[in-house]
Amino acid sequence: MNRPRSTWMLVLAAAAAFALALVLGVAPASTAEAKKPGNGEHVRPTLVLVHGAFADSSGWQPVATKLQKQGYPVIAFSNPLRGVGSDSQYLRDFLTTIEGPVVLVGHSYGGALITNAATGNPNVKSLVYIAAYAVDEGETVQAANALGGGHTDVVDNLVIRPFPGASAGDADAYIDPAAFPELFAQDLPTKTAAFMAASQRPAAFASLVTPSGEPAWKTIPSWYMVASQDRIIPPEAERAMAARANATTVEVDTSHVPMLSKPDAVIDMITQASK
Repeated sequence: MNRPRSTWMLVLAAAAAFALALVLGVAPASTAEAKKPGNGEHVRPTLVLVHGAFADSSGWQPVATKLQKQGYPVIAFSNPLRGVGSDSQYLRDFLTTIEGPVVLVGHSYGGALITNAATGNPNVKSLVYIAAYAVDEGETVQAANALGGGHTDVVDNLVIRPFPGASAGDADAYIDPAAFPELFAQDLPTKTAAFMAASQRPAAFASLVTPSGEPAWKTIPSWYMVASQDRIIPPEAERAMAARANATTVEVDTSHVPMLSKPDAVIDMITQASK
């Protein structure tokens, strides 16, 4: 379609102005206005959701979608699942790319990552543990399972497979798909849990036995959701970790995956932590 010469001149002028704004570091008016809080409002923190082992970031979908509708910037972080040290460093480096306040949310093994990655980062305002490992310095995920005298059957139902480049003695660990629905997600529809079993991401076995670093929950306010029917992390251990972190604690009658079985409860906790 042919456009009048005057129309093309306007288009070129607008493009030139936009390019100049980018060079000078000035955001276009619409973008700049979107970043400004309204009267009496505070800047909403970026919510970084960190999944755990035997799962991926898609597990946050029900929670993330509703939080986005509420106006929160949301990032469902992809956890490498290679080990507490390297995974935490990856998250720590990732957080340096986010401007403004951050609320870190960790599920299961993801809790060990937010515990380490947030230490010393002044932008992280709150930590939210969803049936997660709020580990202490020098403590391993495996050791944390024993807190409070609880018991988990997950170690007895692991399938171990080698992976390229693994260090000596390490391998990938999966939950046996036959046991996965009843261990990981017994309150979800059977078909949903079966697909989660088939699509699970493995964790390096070393991630279970690597000592944690200085915990961020000692200096950053924390919230904790105990899953009272959890068969992966014993609820007794979750209660012990929540109390040790002096976390604002809510207990929910759910399996290991509250973000899927009780998403509204998870959203309520995250929004409280975001205030």
